[in-house]
Amino acid sequence: MPETLHAIFANPFVAVAIGVGGVMGVLAFNALFCIWLERKVSAWIQLRMGPMEVGFHGTFQTVSDMVKLLGKQLIMPAGVDKPLFLFAPLLVFAGVVAAASLVPFSKSVVIANLDIGLVLIFTFGGFAVIGIFMAGWGSNNKYALLGAMRSVAQNISYEIPLILSALSVVLMISAMGRGYDTGHGHTDLNGMNLAHITLVQARHGIWFVLFQPLAALIYFISTLAETNRAPFDIPEAESELVAGFHTEYSGMGFALFFFAEFANMLIQAMVMTVLFFGGWTGPLLPGPVWFFGKAYFLVFVMMWIRWTFPRLRFDQLMTFCWTVLIPLSILNLLVTAFVIKAT
Repeated sequence: MPETLHAIFANPFVAVAIGVGGVMGVLAFNALFCIWLERKVSAWIQLRMGPMEVGFHGTFQTVSDMVKLLGKQLIMPAGVDKPLFLFAPLLVFAGVVAAASLVPFSKSVVIANLDIGLVLIFTFGGFAVIGIFMAGWGSNNKYALLGAMRSVAQNISYEIPLILSALSVVLMISAMGRGYDTGHGHTDLNGMNLAHITLVQARHGIWFVLFQPLAALIYFISTLAETNRAPFDIPEAESELVAGFHTEYSGMGFALFFFAEFANMLIQAMVMTVLFFGGWTGPLLPGPVWFFGKAYFLVFVMMWIRWTFPRLRFDQLMTFCWTVLIPLSILNLLVTAFVIKAT
């Protein structure tokens, strides 16, 4: 029987199906949990109770909302570009599923352990921008188009300090990851491999946030902008653009955009956990418990910031990126390279 199971799991199609199913399960639970948590966090900050009626402290409120959205008709306004309008939420959804499959949840639990995993995560993050632009362009609505154009400008800008801050960690891996004992010999660890980044921190008993606090701060701020979270939620500023790029969407089309938003929050928090907070490493508890504990703490901080600070104007958002974050991230990268070269 064990040999039969081994043969089944050795089949690449079965392995891919199980991996995709596992990732989808994690992201689906994440969406349900994060929507409930967002409501509760906002209520606590505003001295309210939040959802209380459906389940204990409203725990099943999000499930009832999901069932309602599944039963709603997808209304398509006249004049829309149908292929773009229909395909946009699917593209955004596909990008987050692909990105989540690259994140190592523990030393032994990783769907795709690739040497260019960090590059691919940033690449798949670009799918969301393309999908948002397709949604705005295809909706035949000026508010949706303005929201989509804002999203493209915002994401292209904040992608620069995001990547530059991550490169500071990659440089540290190139210096600290040499001669790692794999049990079958020694090898140099790759700074683009997310599992290797965690292994270096575990090997030296450190978290990179202690050596790269500025890079961690820049990465976190850029993450808020990349996921369109307040105070950087300019693409869907309801006081200006109704609902922004998803104004014309209803039912599951609307739900897929929100699913992708909360999935992106978790993915960015998981990547930041790997880069700066030691990934799955921690005492006593299993690796996945530490990993998701750190990631959801960062998600909580994102929500805390949303309900604390007011939304920026678009010119303030772009000025802050190009005049503050990008110069600081370049300076931090140069200092990191100089210190590594000097030592």
